[in-house]
Amino acid sequence: MGQRIHFVVDPQGWCCMGLIIFVWLYNTIFIPKVILFPHYEEGNISVVAVLCYYFCSLFCIASLFRASVADPGKLPENPKIPITEQEHWELCNKCSMMRPKRSHHCSRCGHCVRRMDHHCPWINNCVGEDNHWLFLQLCFYTQILSSYTLILDFCHYYYFLPLKKENW
Repeated sequence: MGQRIHFVVDPQGWCCMGLIIFVWLYNTIFIPKVILFPHYEEGNISVVAVLCYYFCSLFCIASLFRASVADPGKLPENPKIPITEQEHWELCNKCSMMRPKRSHHCSRCGHCVRRMDHHCPWINNCVGEDNHWLFLQLCFYTQILSSYTLILDFCHYYYFLPLKKENW
């Protein structure tokens, strides 16, 4: 897996990244303030639930950062092609570079990427051979955080609020 840092200059991608960071900040501040902290003070939830929410949130933003700056598998300018693999390489008609099969040229990034899956505007980067696992981690942590938030919202409206009304 390549560890080189890779930035893409794409206005649509930066807008999507900004939107994701805004939503993440909003949820990291708003959900605990409205749901977690009041119910923690009332004794309805434990400190473990609060810490789990913050750990999920931290893992989500860390995986977003890692997936968006990781090199997706960009091909070098002058690749060294082994003699035994020369028949598996082809010429890219957009950038006129030799590339292995299953590589694709990304029109947003302007270069060829090994085993390119797609260009994701949400991470502002291509998803390729070297950062595919990081993208899957981002999807996993986002699913965990979204599910946890949904469960907290459900508990807040259908369990904790009726408890307050009965106690009043």
